Amino acid sequence: MNWPLTYVLALIVAWVIALLYYGCAVPRSQLLGPSLVRGQPGKKRVALTFDDGPTPPETGQILDILKAYRVPATFFVNGKQVSRYPECLSRIHRENHTIGNHTYTHLFLYLKSRGRIGREIDQTQAAIEAVTGVRPNIFRCPYGVRWFGLFSLLRQRGIHSIQWSDTGYDWVKKNTPALIVRKTLKSLRDGSVILLHDGCGARNPGEVSHAFTVTALPMIIEEIRERGFSFVSINEFLP
Repeated sequence: MNWPLTYVLALIVAWVIALLYYGCAVPRSQLLGPSLVRGQPGKKRVALTFDDGPTPPETGQILDILKAYRVPATFFVNGKQVSRYPECLSRIHRENHTIGNHTYTHLFLYLKSRGRIGREIDQTQAAIEAVTGVRPNIFRCPYGVRWFGLFSLLRQRGIHSIQWSDTGYDWVKKNTPALIVRKTLKSLRDGSVILLHDGCGARNPGEVSHAFTVTALPMIIEEIRERGFSFVSINEFLP
């Protein structure tokens, strides 16, 4: 069969676009480099993670809940938010939660240069170290979007890329606390890495509210424990 050249070219372009989307945007993809999506099964453990903070009042409210339930969590923070609210990060560190890098400005990495990505990572590492005295060994891309050059930067800095396997989609405005709980637990299993949010990311403080996440969190914790799982830091899942 002789297909028209324009049809063949269109198929090639569509295939390249689909491959690029999969490699850059699908959380489970390993095409551009290795990312932790789910922990190894066998011990009935899950990791609870929060992105885009620290931002009051939600970060403090979430920390109160975690303390009450004695649950360890992992916070992927934006350097800009750390500079705004160092006391929030100090409390996260003081209460022995794990801290990860989430870029300085919540940068969408797509089409960004290697130098720009590196500066975002390094600024955030410096901001976190200034408050806590330590530099994180884990990184999560804003929106989960990876780009070329990222993984060589992470390797040079000894940083692991972390994605997620489960989320409550708590950034969707129409979601209620009940919906956040249901979506978070829908596919829960041994080794799940759960994504929720405690901050405003690229927005200004006050523009984003995660009050529904705060309301949903105790129900999420209680149901996960009812199913026989325990909570661990994401570092427990690293190789």
